[in-house]
This record gives sequence, C-alpha cells and structure tokens, in this order.
Amino acid sequence: MMETSSAEGAAGTRSSGILVRRACARDLQDVIALDEAVTGLAKPEYWRDAFERYGERRLQERFFLVAVVGEAAEGERIVGFTIGEIRAWEFGSEPCGWVFALSVLSGTRLRGVGTVLFEALADEFVRAGVNTLRTMVARDNFLHMTFFRSEGMMAGPYLQLEKRLDQP
Repeated sequence: MMETSSAEGAAGTRSSGILVRRACARDLQDVIALDEAVTGLAKPEYWRDAFERYGERRLQERFFLVAVVGEAAEGERIVGFTIGEIRAWEFGSEPCGWVFALSVLSGTRLRGVGTVLFEALADEFVRAGVNTLRTMVARDNFLHMTFFRSEGMMAGPYLQLEKRLDQP
C-alpha cells in the first residue's frame, strides 16, 4: 500500500517499508557513496552540482528523490535515488518527464526499490501535468534495459544521433 505524506514535500511515499522523499543536503554524502559503490567511480563534484541544480532550484519541474529504509530514530539508510525533470519543446516534443538517473544499491536490488523510485518520479510528473516519461539507455546495458522495459517503457518516437568530435 502506498501512502503519500504532504509533510514530506512534493514526494513522500512509503511502500513496502521504503520511503521515497526529496533529497536534502544531509543525503548528499550517502548519494555520493552509493553512486561510487555502484559505478566504481568517485564523482563528488558532479553530485554536489546535481543536487544544487535538481534538489534546490525549480522544484516544481525538477525532482531529486531518495529511497530510504529504516526510521529516522533508528538510523535511515539511503538505498537508491533518482533524478528527473520536465523538459519541453526540444525539436517539437510536447512537455514530458525525463529520467536521467536511477540507481539502487546492489545489495538491495530485486526488493522493489527501483520500482518504488520509478513510480514516485512518474507520480511527480503526472502531478506536474505531463503524461509521457522518457529516458535513454545504452543498448548494451542489459540491467537498465531490463529494468525500464519491466516498468512498461518501450522505444519512443525519437532516435538518438551522435557524432564523434575527436575524429574527422
């Protein structure tokens, strides 16, 4: 059962013992550590900038959410996070929600953390008035492809194009 708590801000849903809420400054070190544990790369400046941009400004269209287990009194633990924003009108696209980060601590995967994060972000987009959600996934990233497909996502109407700038 999902509960929504307006006291948590724009996002505050609890499902299966997982609380999803907006990230706050005290969460940043845990997000940085979780990302490093998952990717093997330390990127503290990137995450500080991401928090400043998506966790502190234009909050009606930008969402930096964390998944937390445990209670504050007993010691919360961040087990995942997602970042998304509403973007509009690029190349004629109607406003839509973009997921550009979703990460779950590997020891807590297959427990619904990713799904709860995904659904909470989708709910934020719907509340903000958009009804389409998009993301990009590397073709060879089986984990991400499988996850997003399991959430009902499929190929959309746009095709990503790229050009190497270090080659003629």
